[in-house]
Amino acid sequence: MSEKEAENTPEGAPMARRTLLGVLGAGALGLIAAPTLQAGWEKVLAKASEDDPTGLTGLLPNPGGFRYYSVVGSVPHKGESDYELRIDGLVDRARTYTLADLRALPQTRVVHDVQCTDGWRVEKTPFEGVRLSDLLDDAGVAANGKALRFTCFDGAYTESLTLDQARRSDVLIALRMQDAPITHDHGGPVRLYVAPMYFYKSAKWLSGISVTDRVVPGYWEERGYDVDGWLDGADKQDGTA
Repeated sequence: MSEKEAENTPEGAPMARRTLLGVLGAGALGLIAAPTLQAGWEKVLAKASEDDPTGLTGLLPNPGGFRYYSVVGSVPHKGESDYELRIDGLVDRARTYTLADLRALPQTRVVHDVQCTDGWRVEKTPFEGVRLSDLLDDAGVAANGKALRFTCFDGAYTESLTLDQARRSDVLIALRMQDAPITHDHGGPVRLYVAPMYFYKSAKWLSGISVTDRVVPGYWEERGYDVDGWLDGADKQDGTA
């Protein structure tokens, strides 16, 4: 801690924080050592991170590697009876898909490392779903269509891809993650998955895809993130995972 930070910190607070994190961290390590309790710990951590304005939960170990994160306070749940994915904009045929519709389409499996700009990484994570290129072909992209804008049913998050990026074979409208249906906390029932880019590009709680004539920066791009969020070493040409 710098001298300036020490001056602005109440006496004893740094030790209290370290003690709290030490206790929680020790408990977390114990849970990691007990695989049967891993799922329970992940649920506790997800719930705690929802209600944590300090960000301290982000310092705790998580055996699953993933963190719950939302740009809004509360996200509605969608499921079999009320989920829809709308594709519109510069297309020949606007389309609306239910969960059953998406499951009935050919499924593709992509296994790739997931990496967040916060620094955490989950290696060799399997995702399964419909290739985005297949949905674009079904809708028929107009000649002046150059990019895609993604919207989400949290009411706030947006993302973007160029048309060439969206047509890669490792870009999915994902229904499954880690060999199970995508849960609400992980952006389910349907999320975007862009394997060669940082995870902020893989929009959660996906509800809409609009074909546009230019790239419209997404939520984080409007706040300074790269519009092209390529991972270091990503093959920007080859669409294989």
